[in-house]
Amino acid sequence: MPTYSYACKACGHAFDLQQSINDAALEKCPKCAGELKKVYGNVGVTFKGSGFYRTDAAKPSSGENSN
Repeated sequence: MPTYSYACKACGHAFDLQQSINDAALEKCPKCAGELKKVYGNVGVTFKGSGFYRTDAAKPSSGENSN
């Protein structure tokens, strides 16, 4: 099951919760009953530019030294 991060807009209480993808998102803070928002973290992998796979897995050209 995925883990979702929540933070309360009123009191700042932050917590993580394992929920099924089919479960509804939480709306009320368990501490103060204030409004919650989902917190999205950074993506672990970022692909920049086009054709990253061409240079990362390319065979050395005939003019390059393979040492």
